[in-house]
Amino acid sequence: MNIKPLADRVVIAPAEAEEVSKGGIILPDSAQEKPQQGKIVAVGPGKSSDSGSLIKPEVKNGDEVLYGKYSGTEITVDGESYLIMRESDVLAVL
Repeated sequence: MNIKPLADRVVIAPAEAEEVSKGGIILPDSAQEKPQQGKIVAVGPGKSSDSGSLIKPEVKNGDEVLYGKYSGTEITVDGESYLIMRESDVLAVL
């Protein structure tokens, strides 16, 4: 992957949507929930503070994270779907 995020942005590979419900019912594409979990594949250098110093990101490549349902911008690179979002949109590291 040749994406290098800028500032405090991260690139996330979202987890696959559940195709079968907990009760064993196969869900069509229209009924599948949008995933809110994924793996970080790229991290920007960090955010600049008002004084000009660089604030390093708290997350790193390979972290499994939770994010908001409608957070980020969806992109497709080489047939793979990714999300680009600010580090502040990441809710938790698993």
